[in-house]
Amino acid sequence: MSIKILTIDDNRIISLIVAKAFEPYDCAVMEADNGMDGLMIASREKPDLILMDYSMRPMDGWEVLSKLRADPNVKAMPVIMLTSMSDRDTVLKIARLGVRDYLVKPLKPDALIERVGRVVTLQTKAEIGIKPRRVDDPIHLLVVDDKPAIPRQVRITLAGTPWKVTSACHPVQAVALCLEKEIDVVLASVSLPKSGAQLLLQQLRGYAKTATIPVLGLCVKPAASDQPHFSEAGFAGVVTKPIDSENLKSEVSRALKLQTWYEPLHQHKAALVFRPAAECAPDIAEGVAADVRNQLTAMVEAGGDKLIVDLSAMDEPADSLLKLVLSVVRTAGELSVRHAVAGSQTVREKCRVYEESQGWKFANTVEEAAALLK
Repeated sequence: MSIKILTIDDNRIISLIVAKAFEPYDCAVMEADNGMDGLMIASREKPDLILMDYSMRPMDGWEVLSKLRADPNVKAMPVIMLTSMSDRDTVLKIARLGVRDYLVKPLKPDALIERVGRVVTLQTKAEIGIKPRRVDDPIHLLVVDDKPAIPRQVRITLAGTPWKVTSACHPVQAVALCLEKEIDVVLASVSLPKSGAQLLLQQLRGYAKTATIPVLGLCVKPAASDQPHFSEAGFAGVVTKPIDSENLKSEVSRALKLQTWYEPLHQHKAALVFRPAAECAPDIAEGVAADVRNQLTAMVEAGGDKLIVDLSAMDEPADSLLKLVLSVVRTAGELSVRHAVAGSQTVREKCRVYEESQGWKFANTVEEAAALLK
């Protein structure tokens, strides 16, 4: 079961930092921007850990913690206090509150994960076998707009794909649908009355089941200067009206970190061929590396011993991709699997920057690489 972490902080940036830091982990990060909401969410969701700001308004960390400790249902919940003050008196006062630890702002993700890891057991999604989803997998979108034409446009745009579209006309209905159904991503119109999109975001972040659902803002094309405001508000991206197929699929794929390649591994003669995507986010790369290790192990157990890394379709691979390739080749070496790399002269030069690649065999094509491994 996912670890449930609740942040109680009136600074939206802090909540974003916390949510981003724990993205690679099997965690549901819930958010409250004030003490009263935090107490309500803590009582309802029973989080495994609370990260709480010391200097909130109108109810500060001391008051919230006092109310938590007075409630027998939640009084044992571990709390890590967040503070912008590091003087001795403040630290001693925080220690007397009975918290498990404290962190001084500005928060550093590595320190945050290290401190949290002392209180709860953190596991990455790759470690527990949660594989990244592919762009051709069934994806369930919820479109929240008070104009029926918009959900209809989205359905027409996605016709012929395995993606499913459900619609809602106001935030209350949208939250109910997210709690009832398995919604993967929400498209919320920023023109909803009474700041409906922002209200929807806030409500979704208060439930463990919906805390990690990315919300995309749906609007006419915003000015470049407005783009940062969407991110600061908590939106995972922007989909523009009128609905454009490529923009929609791209934003959904990015928000959900969908694999955009289909067959990273396939058989060629007596060798296993690894053909990675040109772009690979770090958390996806981790899952790919684990999958390749499993398949290489299975190949060795079946009597195989050849791997070809196919970079022949790439002009200039990114450093993040080369790090994935290094990891895969390192795994091949550990398993005594012979390997060769197919790629252009530019690819070879980029690979040879790394000391580990000095002994690699290079070829122009997969066929030539296979010949090198005979």
